[in-house]
Amino acid sequence: MADPTEVDTTLVQALVERVHRLYGPTPSDLERMCWTVVHDHHHGAMPTEYDIREVDEDLYLAVLNACRQS
Repeated sequence: MADPTEVDTTLVQALVERVHRLYGPTPSDLERMCWTVVHDHHHGAMPTEYDIREVDEDLYLAVLNACRQS
């Protein structure tokens, strides 16, 4: 796994803003909401109910941590 400090902070902030725009300031299932936004960024579409495609784990964790801090 790559060093999380290598994740583009501008991208992380944009995705955090998207999480808040789509799901409000305090989503009830933050992990899932962050994952769906990262999935959309990575694959170009929101996931379907049974979509199990991989996402960039470092980016997901960076977005999740940033959402928790904001």
